Amino acid sequence: MNNELSFNLKSICFDENYLPSDNTRITTNFANLARGASRQQNLRNTLRMIDRRFNDLAHWDNPTADRYSVELEIISVEMNISTQGSSDAFPLIEILKTSFLDKKENKRIEGIVGNNFSSYVRDYDFSVLLPDYNLNRAQFSVPADFGELHGKLFRQFSSSSTYAQHFNKQPVICISVSTSKTYQRTENQHPVLGVEYLQNELSATDHYFAKMGLQVRFFMPPNSVAPLAFYYCGDLLSDYSNLELIGTISTMETFQKIYRPEIYNANSSAGKLYRPSLKNQDYSVTQIVYDREERSQLAVKQGKFAEECLIKPYKGMLEQWASKFSH
Repeated sequence: MNNELSFNLKSICFDENYLPSDNTRITTNFANLARGASRQQNLRNTLRMIDRRFNDLAHWDNPTADRYSVELEIISVEMNISTQGSSDAFPLIEILKTSFLDKKENKRIEGIVGNNFSSYVRDYDFSVLLPDYNLNRAQFSVPADFGELHGKLFRQFSSSSTYAQHFNKQPVICISVSTSKTYQRTENQHPVLGVEYLQNELSATDHYFAKMGLQVRFFMPPNSVAPLAFYYCGDLLSDYSNLELIGTISTMETFQKIYRPEIYNANSSAGKLYRPSLKNQDYSVTQIVYDREERSQLAVKQGKFAEECLIKPYKGMLEQWASKFSH
């Protein structure tokens, strides 16, 4: 296993006809929506929410609030592992690519890649390795090298020639704020990202993403009720255009309203000091069906899949590769 791991990209449109492929992580946000009796209505409502939010934020030269339509593409990343003349492909991560149709100018505009982030190895780390490590321990802790392998694999992909061939900017991943941390509003305000919040201390997720080469900032966009966590490398505020950022906000805020309505569809907005809670009762429910409990159960199953198909059979090889990783 050399330092030039190879990667394969596959893509599929996320639209109202989307059906998850057999090797898609079914804990992935968009795949979870596309199952069951309500699948097509779920997808249609989700896409409508995303378009509405995009036009709400991109309001200049857009008097009827329908100038833009968001197009989403699910990118599945396979890692090729070559050993003794044979080659195995392992599903590494799934990310989401945005683009926008400008109906006034009749042109398509590229958006940001990343947004949503799904990873079998992360499922292994958080749902298999961490519980096993803390079994019978008096106090919760994490191994010293927790997230190291996952971080190196992600950085290898994001700096690879395969990535460069398909994407011209580094990824931005946008997720929910941590329910175990407190956030303080600042005076810093961006026209699209909104008001910046500072976190009282880094979360386990922040440390994990740092090993992927990503830092974090927290912003509450205009007309939102809670800040979002943006993970990126470089300069979040100057490396991306307003429309690129709006694409990420409109897509990921919509997902969070569906998955964490207690936080992102709350009936009151975050104050100067904010502690998000999934126990909040004062929120509105979207008309979109989602099974949060099933999702957490599946994370364990998919973590065990990663253990059986990647971590155990390639343990020595992965450790050797990671020890020589130079980024």
